[in-house]
Amino acid sequence: MIYLVEDEKSIRELVIYTLQNTGFQVRGFSSSEEFWQAIDEKLPLLVLLDIMLPGEDGLEILRKLRQTAATKKLPVIMLTAKGTEHDKVVGLDMGADDYLPKPFGMMEMVARVKSLLRRTASDTGKELYEIDGLSVDIPRHIVMVDGAEVFLTIKEFDLLIYLLRNGGIVLTRDQLLGEIWGYDFDGETRTVDVHIRTLRSKLGKHGSIIQTVRGLGYKAGKG
Repeated sequence: MIYLVEDEKSIRELVIYTLQNTGFQVRGFSSSEEFWQAIDEKLPLLVLLDIMLPGEDGLEILRKLRQTAATKKLPVIMLTAKGTEHDKVVGLDMGADDYLPKPFGMMEMVARVKSLLRRTASDTGKELYEIDGLSVDIPRHIVMVDGAEVFLTIKEFDLLIYLLRNGGIVLTRDQLLGEIWGYDFDGETRTVDVHIRTLRSKLGKHGSIIQTVRGLGYKAGKG
């Protein structure tokens, strides 16, 4: 799935039409509010992001993406009507992977998308966990349970990955709060328990991979 954030309807519809006819699944958004709601539901493979947006602009969206663990390495191509060297440098310095000044050709856009997806897959393709019927593809943000895709929120995904990367190590609730949420909840560790419970539920029988260590916290290991 590719996400496109573009407030100009004609451009948004043309890009979506072109990518869909090239074999991609695409969702388009006219504002940051719609985009963030979709991101919380499912992470895309790549984002096409316009700089000039009403309200929160593309650079602010990019900054937030790069500050969040789940989206830190999410491929982003910036789109903008501004073709100055300054705008290009700012976007790339903030972590954009590529840059397309408007007006751009549709075939060039498709080529840039395919090239970036190939490059990022090559860079991070080894980050794959497969345990019995559970498969977690980190760069593509895909979780499969017995061959069926399971949709996790960003926090659920981050939590699962952190547990898997520290397999066998007992992690306290305070550790998980600090790592996944980035700050303390002043003792509100119930947040961790709630997310663990929903994560286990979504993983079905494979939820047993997340083990409770009474009085301490949680660890990942075969149930």
